[in-house]
Amino acid sequence: MCDYSLHCVESRAARSGELLITSKFPNTVTRGFSAVGEPGIAVCLSPGTELVFSEDAVSDHPFAELFPDMRFGSIGARLARFRQINQELSDRHHDALEFANGRIVPLTRLRPGQTATVLQLPAQYKPDKEPLEAAAQTSLVAPPEERAV
Repeated sequence: MCDYSLHCVESRAARSGELLITSKFPNTVTRGFSAVGEPGIAVCLSPGTELVFSEDAVSDHPFAELFPDMRFGSIGARLARFRQINQELSDRHHDALEFANGRIVPLTRLRPGQTATVLQLPAQYKPDKEPLEAAAQTSLVAPPEERAV
């Protein structure tokens, strides 16, 4: 899913191994991921996508700029899994990361300019292709008379 793709931002699906950067999108009040070198295109993650940040991830904090040495906003982890939160509330952002230390941070709270690599896409995810269940049902299977007994 991709909250910010629903409005006025061009988007595309994430790719395994891709380097992403946390971004603020033009003419919006939201943040998310874009690919390095593609600043105006939102990269959408599916629930279960795993990421690793190049450094400990950082979220917004009102005192972060005043006292940078105190590490306000530090999440204290680099490894995260994308998930959806507050899905029952239609007036909220749903995209979030659950970090290895258990913290859940909405994408809109991540500080812009951080880089992360897509480690793994979820098993049921095949961008621009049919779902795995449908692919399994349409795969070629030898007729019963040709199967070895």
